[in-house]
Amino acid sequence: MAFTAADVKKLREMTGVGMMDCKKALTESNGDMDAAIVYLREKGLAAAEKKAGRVAAEGMVLAETYPNGVAVAVEVNSETDFVAKNEEFKKFVANVAKVVAEKNPADVDALMNMDYPEGGTVADAQRDKVLVIGENIKVRRFVRYEGGVTVPYIHAGGKVGVLVGMELEGVAPEAVTELGRDIAMQACAMSPKFLRKEDVDEETLRQEREILLAQAKNENEQSAKPKPDAIIEKMVDGRMNKYYSEYCLLEQAFVKDDKQTVAQHVAQVAKELGGKITVTRFVRMERGEGIEKREDNLAEEVAKMVGGK
Repeated sequence: MAFTAADVKKLREMTGVGMMDCKKALTESNGDMDAAIVYLREKGLAAAEKKAGRVAAEGMVLAETYPNGVAVAVEVNSETDFVAKNEEFKKFVANVAKVVAEKNPADVDALMNMDYPEGGTVADAQRDKVLVIGENIKVRRFVRYEGGVTVPYIHAGGKVGVLVGMELEGVAPEAVTELGRDIAMQACAMSPKFLRKEDVDEETLRQEREILLAQAKNENEQSAKPKPDAIIEKMVDGRMNKYYSEYCLLEQAFVKDDKQTVAQHVAQVAKELGGKITVTRFVRMERGEGIEKREDNLAEEVAKMVGGK
């Protein structure tokens, strides 16, 4: 029995499965729509694809180093926090990170097409976990560092993962484990956006300065003794320095000793160890950040169950 593009489209709408899988199902079932649905269900595709439409904003972040000198941070999302404690899920996340470390994929799409340690591809494994665990699961992002010394930190069982990369001169890698962990914990707690103030892009600086200038002018207008524009500009300069101290990791006050900055603490440790330590990069991944979580209306849900509107 022949089938058309319209049939493929109809099957996709009925099952939520991708076009290529729908076409294959119709081919295998000789164009019989009911048989094609059965085929997809037998393959587990229909159930997996339907779950794939659900919001996944929980899960976990893993930050890890590997024997090949590579460090990886990866975020894999699930629908509920409960699943993040599932051993099957945690094993999947660890295997995904291992693939990133060993294969160096260009992006998530490339990662999904790579061989999974237990057979098939990462995409196959993800689909399998959706079916086994019963929730939508999605590999969202990763960062891979190679070269230098990297110290990982995981907070609250995977709520936040941090990598801190350093270059060392005359210092043994094992000597900076505590330093790296302290800096990683700092990044976790204080959520810096940049490593150093030189890294802040021009557009961000322009926008921030405009906001601070508007605030200063508004305050000046409300003041009983207005200040000249030159003074207002200096006030803004001072507030920009405060911006750096809040959002640039090395400019922040060190959480274990707020009398010095993180950069000053690094320099102090380097001096004590008799060498040079340069913090070159960091990444802070927070589980679900930027994902709009679905807020279910319980009253509406119950009304639908009992036939209400």
